[in-house]
Amino acid sequence: MSPLGTLYFTSVQTNAKVIKAVAAVGGITYDTDPSYVHLETNKTSAFTSKFPHGKIPAWDGKDGFKLFEGVAIARYFASLAPNSGLLGHSKEDAALIDQWIHLTDSEVTFNTHQIAYLIAGKLAPYSKPIHTTFLERQTRALDTLEKHISTRTFFVGERLTLADLVVAAHVQSAAAINLDTPARAKLPNLFRHLETVINQPKVSAHFEPTPVLEKAPVYVAPKKEKEAKEPKPAAAPAPKAEKKPKKADDDDEDDSLVPEEPKVKNPLDDLPKSTFNLEDWKRAYSNKDTRGAGGSLEWFYENFDKEGFSVWRVDFKFPEELTQTFMSNNQIGGFFNRLEASRKYLFGSVGVLGAANASLISGALILRGQDAIPVVNVAPDWESYEFKKLDLGNEKDKAFFEAALAWDLEIDGKKWVDGKNFK
Repeated sequence: MSPLGTLYFTSVQTNAKVIKAVAAVGGITYDTDPSYVHLETNKTSAFTSKFPHGKIPAWDGKDGFKLFEGVAIARYFASLAPNSGLLGHSKEDAALIDQWIHLTDSEVTFNTHQIAYLIAGKLAPYSKPIHTTFLERQTRALDTLEKHISTRTFFVGERLTLADLVVAAHVQSAAAINLDTPARAKLPNLFRHLETVINQPKVSAHFEPTPVLEKAPVYVAPKKEKEAKEPKPAAAPAPKAEKKPKKADDDDEDDSLVPEEPKVKNPLDDLPKSTFNLEDWKRAYSNKDTRGAGGSLEWFYENFDKEGFSVWRVDFKFPEELTQTFMSNNQIGGFFNRLEASRKYLFGSVGVLGAANASLISGALILRGQDAIPVVNVAPDWESYEFKKLDLGNEKDKAFFEAALAWDLEIDGKKWVDGKNFK
């Protein structure tokens, strides 16, 4: 099928993920505009002449049909592929699909975003009672979704519909904002549904692994400025325009909703300068074959600084808890997400070895310094993994390291099935 038009979106938009997933399921193809610059292009007269609100996602069809609002575009795409079943198979199905979408949008997403804006100081002066009210409304809606999905696989009928894609995408977004581990424990069926949806074969490419938030962020009051002692009189300055809080953009850019944490200097930055450039290594690994002449392993051995960096084996301690291999691979993705704060100190190649209900997680890390803990303890679940320093002068350790990077590692007869890189 040739492209039906141009879709405008940014990768962080929750509803953009829904639209792309619908397109994948329905076999809908579209173009994108590589020249689009968010908050610039969509403010031009050329753009607003087609989309008066200047909002994305936006659809510019080759047949002249134009549309904005993410769910509306997703529903339109689904209508172009009636055999996909995304809009159900009866008028009752269609009504129920709209019901769950509307509840999610108006009660879950709205209140989640208000909580994020309030904590970040982007909405209004912080108020604990208002925060509590938003939280109660969010929780009530999530509980309704949890109760409904507890006795079924999908929200409407026996197959994936647009309702499932919307609910899953927005619950995953909330998981990155304030649905921490205690909150998730009360929603086991909703998160089971989330993982079922985002791991559908045609859908998985459009979703990242679900983040795990150990503790929901809390409001931190800004420090008060110290008053100057005995201020000298001065001429009254010209009145300045009052600085208004940054208005939350309505383009559903969820990354901006997570409150920023204060930056703390990492002691790894005080280590002596190394001749080994980790970013250069990541580029070499990405652009070269792993093994063979001129490969990334050859580059590594030519440039590695064993004083400034070290190499480690990592193993998940509880392989008996692993079930489906795709779920284990998602676990690796989640672990890597939680290591984000150590990205400039770390490279990893970790995989799932074996088969369903008989697998393990293992791999190799290259990290700054000679101790793994200061690098990996930014992940709340780091203690679920065992870290063993490798000696590249030892042939057995060297073979393990190279196999982990080449994704052909085999342990106790269990062969590499899938994996992820942290780079």
